[in-house]
Amino acid sequence: MKKHLMGAALVVGVVMGAGAAQAADAAAGKDVFKVCMACHTTEQGKNKVGPSLFGVVGRTAASIDGFKYSAPMKEKGAAGYVWTAENLDAYIKAPKEIVPGGTMAFAGLKDDAKRADLIAFLAEQK
Repeated sequence: MKKHLMGAALVVGVVMGAGAAQAADAAAGKDVFKVCMACHTTEQGKNKVGPSLFGVVGRTAASIDGFKYSAPMKEKGAAGYVWTAENLDAYIKAPKEIVPGGTMAFAGLKDDAKRADLIAFLAEQK
């Protein structure tokens, strides 16, 4: 319960930091996740073209054993880059800016509220 509340506080912080006046909605984030489902899953231990996003909030980048990450993503992980709500927000908004040369094909999600909702949903996947 305590972890859930901390995750929700981080997501609300992302939303407020983005200038939105509403709290993030994990249920709405589940719908936003449909865009991600072609390449990702939230099932633990099940990778697709992209790594599983189970437990992604708080996880070090490029840290799933056996998944073939791009060299730039491995460098991020080796440098200690952690998928905080803030880092996920920036990455989901503009993946190629955060990990230049990375292999994620997604162009980015520009809508602040949808990103916050998605991160709220991902924070519950543990």
